[in-house]
Amino acid sequence: MKIAVLGAGNMGISFSRSFLKYELIKPQNLHLITRNENKKSKIKESFPDSEISTFEEIKNLEADLIIIAVKPQDFTFVAENLPFKISEKSLVLSIMAGISIEKIQKLLNHKFVVRAMPNSPTLLGMGITGYTAADGISFSELMNVERLLNSTGRSVYLEDESLLDGVTALSGSGPAYFYYIIDAMIKAGTEMGIDENLSKLFVKQTMLGAYHLINNSDKSLEELIKDVASKGGTTEAALKTFEENELKSILTKGILAAENRAKELNK
Repeated sequence: MKIAVLGAGNMGISFSRSFLKYELIKPQNLHLITRNENKKSKIKESFPDSEISTFEEIKNLEADLIIIAVKPQDFTFVAENLPFKISEKSLVLSIMAGISIEKIQKLLNHKFVVRAMPNSPTLLGMGITGYTAADGISFSELMNVERLLNSTGRSVYLEDESLLDGVTALSGSGPAYFYYIIDAMIKAGTEMGIDENLSKLFVKQTMLGAYHLINNSDKSLEELIKDVASKGGTTEAALKTFEENELKSILTKGILAAENRAKELNK
């Protein structure tokens, strides 16, 4: 199987590393394509046995799977200025936020498109990716795509493509929400006089422990909260302040704004 990656940025490189790590393809069957001539040598250092090109250097692209990993804001320009045609035999996998299958099909003049939304923990093989596909793609082709996606973490097939904008807002953008909350907690620690590095340690280990409790408990989130928030205690005081300031509502509004932005990217 030959794979070409259009857009050798963080996500494109992350996917490529996972494919090679789990020996899903041979290095010589991987072709990384960047828009930046200056990045070629650095990419070559990481992928010495793979082909590295700029868009302008390619006149004919032979690949079973072509991964579109450019920024969604740049896709229209890239698609309209491709110096090569995509073979009818190639399957296109988009990992761009917001851009619909219909738009990809129209701009690339190609009907066999799978649309996926990964998130940044794919860099560590701990991501989650929602994906869906155009009509006419066989079950075996989808299973091959899922096998590749699962090398970066977990994947979930969605029948309804419109849900992918919600997935983008929830898990695609989701890591940043946790970073934002963690940063606020660390800063609260320093305000209380705790050394910043020590504050980071307490917060990161608390986050890790809380994740494992969620993952290994049959209790609901409400029950887990009650386990910590005894009546009249410190946790209750914090939660009361969160509720009074509508923190949960603010977070929900932010996530819905991310979904709306994903929809706008397709216009």
